[in-house]
Amino acid sequence: MPQKTGYTSVVIVAGGSGSRMGRPKQMLPLAGKPVLVRTIEAFKQVPQVHQIVVVTPEENQTVLSRYFTDLTFTVPGATRMESVKNGVACISAAAEIVAVHDGARPLVSPQHIEDCVLAAQKYGAAVLAVAVKDTVKVGEDNFVQHTLDRSSLWAAQTPQAYRREVLLTALEKFGHDKAATDESQLVEKTGVKVRLVPSDYKNNKITTPEDLVFAEAMVEKQAVYRSGIGFDLHRLEPGRKLFIGGLEIPHGKGFLGHSDGDVVLHALCDAILGALCAGEIGILFPPTDPSIKGISSVSIVKKVLEIVRDHQAQLVHLDATIITEEPKIKPHYEAIRKSLACVFEMPLENISFKSKSHEHVGEIGRGEAAMCHAMATVKITK
Repeated sequence: MPQKTGYTSVVIVAGGSGSRMGRPKQMLPLAGKPVLVRTIEAFKQVPQVHQIVVVTPEENQTVLSRYFTDLTFTVPGATRMESVKNGVACISAAAEIVAVHDGARPLVSPQHIEDCVLAAQKYGAAVLAVAVKDTVKVGEDNFVQHTLDRSSLWAAQTPQAYRREVLLTALEKFGHDKAATDESQLVEKTGVKVRLVPSDYKNNKITTPEDLVFAEAMVEKQAVYRSGIGFDLHRLEPGRKLFIGGLEIPHGKGFLGHSDGDVVLHALCDAILGALCAGEIGILFPPTDPSIKGISSVSIVKKVLEIVRDHQAQLVHLDATIITEEPKIKPHYEAIRKSLACVFEMPLENISFKSKSHEHVGEIGRGEAAMCHAMATVKITK
């Protein structure tokens, strides 16, 4: 069972302009999600955290609201310390522990967050930190003056957690210090000893393009790839519109079905759901439901894409083969691929589509039906 603390509020500071990255680093995509979203998700996994205050511009707040419904927002100040003050001003009156974290540290371990919060409860103040690995030189005019003893050096990270009164006192007395780069410096000035809580080197702050490459590699390392198989078959009926891969194909017959009968979209959707272990489209859209009679298969795809996002997954590759005697599909290959790319919101180069004849055998060979086999590959990144 996790140890209990009093009410804990977390202030995530994400107001930087990202001058070294060319745009705000906290909103850069990291394995399919904004960096800041992954940061918040780490704190969501910690049972000791009761409230999350995000200090970020309003345009970022709009994006975050698509992922979370229970955040507290405020806007940043002119300096980091002013942003921290803005965030602390929004914490709950019930907060006993307050933790401050950089929005651009998305790889922080939930266990280390918990360790830091519990240490703050016990000692009054705590910071995540790692031992310095490199030899550190003190220089002047590009010449070494002396070498520091690295055995006693630690690189501070975030979160940094404090009993409420400890942080409020430090901000009130020394919060005007523009040279301070973290809250611990202010707390140290009050005479409170700050506990060092061992962290890991993955909890790196994304500041440069190289940092983002490192973070991508760390997230990718945890990704799981899965494949699913889909199949569908429909009769062809005169007088119905023919839809293949979301594209209307001129022909005298169309697929008979409760929906528009698009066998390619149906097979691909089932392949995706199979990869996610999330059932099949007959469960989501039962043929016995009269309210969805004649529904566009594109609407079915939209629902499946919602499920993909709910599983924190990403479509990597789609491959579909339609087996039909009529009409001739090859003239429409590229148009159908482009339609699939649009419908599934994927790059064209990640989609394969082809057709085969049934060699005039059976109902399909007589032009009375068509079927589709499909495979989907997804990447699941937790």
